[in-house]
Amino acid sequence: MGVVLTVATTGPIATTADNPDLPTSPEEIANAVYEAYLEGASVAHIHLRDEQQRPTADLGIARRTMDLIHERCPIHIQLSTGVGLSVPFEEREKLVELRPRMATLNPCTMSFGAGEFRNPPDGVRRLAARMRELDVKPELEVYDTGHLDACIRLYEEGLLATPLQFSIVLGVRGGASATPANLVMMVDRLPDDCVWQIIAIGRSNLELTAIGLALGGNARAGLEDTLYLRKGELSPGNTPLVKRTADLARAMDLSIASVDETEQILSLPAR
Repeated sequence: MGVVLTVATTGPIATTADNPDLPTSPEEIANAVYEAYLEGASVAHIHLRDEQQRPTADLGIARRTMDLIHERCPIHIQLSTGVGLSVPFEEREKLVELRPRMATLNPCTMSFGAGEFRNPPDGVRRLAARMRELDVKPELEVYDTGHLDACIRLYEEGLLATPLQFSIVLGVRGGASATPANLVMMVDRLPDDCVWQIIAIGRSNLELTAIGLALGGNARAGLEDTLYLRKGELSPGNTPLVKRTADLARAMDLSIASVDETEQILSLPAR
């Protein structure tokens, strides 16, 4: 089958002051997701913002965003339970009660830029168990080798079902740097029969995406990962970044997975 292409429209940090085309309202996010779907994206990774553009885990905003996306296209929704550094874990974990097809599961507390990304072990186990009860597929975000080990422990405790779905996140200050050597090392340590994608933050986004595709991974694109289309040129929205990634995959003789194919590749629970 083809490459699963995920669009990450918004993220937890940047605002329209950083890029005026960043979508922040439910309507803007839904429109950005629809445009990405037309370019081949089959998964939408969703961060939510309030009216002041602050990260939020508000269930009403989340439900409205999901409903607007569903009205526009059949893309698979992946809610971020990372939300933002200022939002307590106990609020973030409630997002899975909306039963998206997927949601992030961040296994470890870490330094994240100038802040702290809090994911307490007992809370992570509780969230993993609840996601399994609700048939919400975990997207395991690993920012360093110890995070991968933590995910394996969750699997050994029976809290995760195979095939495991990993996102290797490189380039966040506090995690592993965005280098080809780090990507290859992380891929070599992945368990057999898992599914994975590269998330390269910042200036190394395109280079590491290409390497990830060559190594057999899936890809993610969007303003969450880089605000720039090329050096010194802000991307005019998410669509050019998604198109660039889809074109890159096709140039490597890789096909882009449809929504139906993605359901099989990621072994998403039935709805």
